[in-house]
Amino acid sequence: MKNIKLTICILLVSAFAKAQQLQSFIQEAESNSPEIQAYNLRHNIAEEKVNEANWLPNTEFSAGYFVSEPETRTGAQRARFSAKQMLPWFGTITARENYASSIADAEYVEIVIAKSKVALSVSQSYYSLYTIKARQKVLDENIELLKTYEKLALTSVEVGKASAVDVLRLQIRQNELQQQKEVLEETYLGEQTAFNKLLNRDGNTSITILEALMLPSEDIFYDENNLSLNPELLKYDKLYESIAQSELLNQAESNPMIGFGLDYLPVSDRPDMNFSDNGKDILMPMVSASIPIFNNKYDSRSKQNELKQLEINAQKENRLNVLVSAFARAISQRNQARIKYKTQEKNLKQADNAEEILIKNYETGTIDFNDVLDIQELQLKFQTNQIESVKMYYVQSAIINYLIN
Repeated sequence: MKNIKLTICILLVSAFAKAQQLQSFIQEAESNSPEIQAYNLRHNIAEEKVNEANWLPNTEFSAGYFVSEPETRTGAQRARFSAKQMLPWFGTITARENYASSIADAEYVEIVIAKSKVALSVSQSYYSLYTIKARQKVLDENIELLKTYEKLALTSVEVGKASAVDVLRLQIRQNELQQQKEVLEETYLGEQTAFNKLLNRDGNTSITILEALMLPSEDIFYDENNLSLNPELLKYDKLYESIAQSELLNQAESNPMIGFGLDYLPVSDRPDMNFSDNGKDILMPMVSASIPIFNNKYDSRSKQNELKQLEINAQKENRLNVLVSAFARAISQRNQARIKYKTQEKNLKQADNAEEILIKNYETGTIDFNDVLDIQELQLKFQTNQIESVKMYYVQSAIINYLIN
């Protein structure tokens, strides 16, 4: 009972250490990723556009000089100076700011999506590194085992109970495993570079990988309904809202614009007359309106916005179908991984029993080294399959986590 409790504690500590170590890598990648930095800058630009939205049309100034001065009762008009300011309809600036804010919100969701994708990529690469290391360790163990069998074969050759061919076959098998180990080393270096680049650091930086990964005793239950929280779907909600704000802005801009202005006309004195308004300058306040009577662009924009919203709904529905399929596939493959792991566990126990029988046969002088090679090959196959099952389990778990968060 004490041994069982100790084993459970070790597994829990190992799982916590794995999660903590992997999470630190993910946080580093999120902090250093140029892609995420680029999305952050895009979001900052979109936020700045909210300030840009608070603007008024340029104030118009004009000046004119009368080449032929028109005569009036109070004197000749020499020039005209004008100033005019057009103002948008009530609520137009607010609608413009709301639209810019909705675009910024959509850009922020892109940051969340980018972080989720980086976290998934880091997790997948990490589990690939673990798999390579674990396979290398298994190969080392099998090479040492074959060396032990080689010594037994040499002893059997000396007493005439085995042939030199048995020794050579064991050596050939060792050469094959050594080749696999060296190939895995090259594969590891390539994956190590890819992993480091996800963290935006030097490709040769060494990575600490856990020695062993165990499957949890029970699978975590995930509700398919949580797919609605996926940022990829929230993005479409934000885009839909931005189109709604665009339509409100379009309606506001379709209203008249009001203008206020002032004209100033300097007037010359009439030398032949003397009265109170003689030479009095003219100051004329003005009000104007810009009305889109013959402009169909606002109706067209409304139709376009309606179509865009229908398009976004269709895209969201299609993406939801893709995510549901991916979720079902990930759950299935995670369950398959557990089944394969348990099967390989049983196979390894039976292979170990067969190995013990072979060792006893050696003690009685009836060992068959062909059987030795067969059992060793099966053991390596089962161990490799078990490692791949662990990798599949955790990779699919990472995919599930990406889909529902």
